[in-house]
Amino acid sequence: MNKNILLIGGSQGIGRAIVELLQEQYSIFVASRTKNGLQETSITHITFDVLSGDLDLSLLPDRIHGFVYCPGSIDLKPFKMLSTKTFEDDMQLNFFGLVKVLKAIMPQMAEGSSMVFFSTVAVNTGMPFHTSVAASKGAIEGFAKALAAEYAPKIRVNVVAPSLTDTPLAKRLLSNDKKRETMAQRHPLKRIGQPEDIAHMVHFLLDTKSDWMTGQVLNVDGGMSSLNMN
Repeated sequence: MNKNILLIGGSQGIGRAIVELLQEQYSIFVASRTKNGLQETSITHITFDVLSGDLDLSLLPDRIHGFVYCPGSIDLKPFKMLSTKTFEDDMQLNFFGLVKVLKAIMPQMAEGSSMVFFSTVAVNTGMPFHTSVAASKGAIEGFAKALAAEYAPKIRVNVVAPSLTDTPLAKRLLSNDKKRETMAQRHPLKRIGQPEDIAHMVHFLLDTKSDWMTGQVLNVDGGMSSLNMN
């Protein structure tokens, strides 16, 4: 059976790497604001802004076997410089956008399907200047575990928590060679993440090879969350 995978986001960064890895194996549906070259691939693109629109369910298949929610934010500032609106915006994009989409697609999720959400290493490991993003991603971790319990055994729900990954979202943090080297040296494996590192974990979680896993938060972070190399 040809399985259908829906990604929210997927035109760049980690989402794009997931699309490129999966498109030969699955029927891929990407709902995002821009195509960014996706029209040249075999996937089905649906124009969708999670903050302002509703997903057109008529463009989706009757049964969805895998779901990945990719939107995220990196707004790293001291707490005293973050407005309340920044916290609200991060929560809207990272958490409430996810809830809105799930409310719409749950009736179409197939028996034995798999969902993958994204957190951040900063939830498990306290880091300065991460209060807003850690709060919204922390909400995802708690939500995912509760959802996994509620929908087992029909739907599996897992979370991937990356460290800094070389994507357009992180370009301000990786804007020159010195910054890139500094960030690489903070990780025990002495490099920053690549989109493909995360995409391979998502592939595993969507595949039947992981079908005895649910309610897990998996750190793909170069050892950042668990190893102290000082």
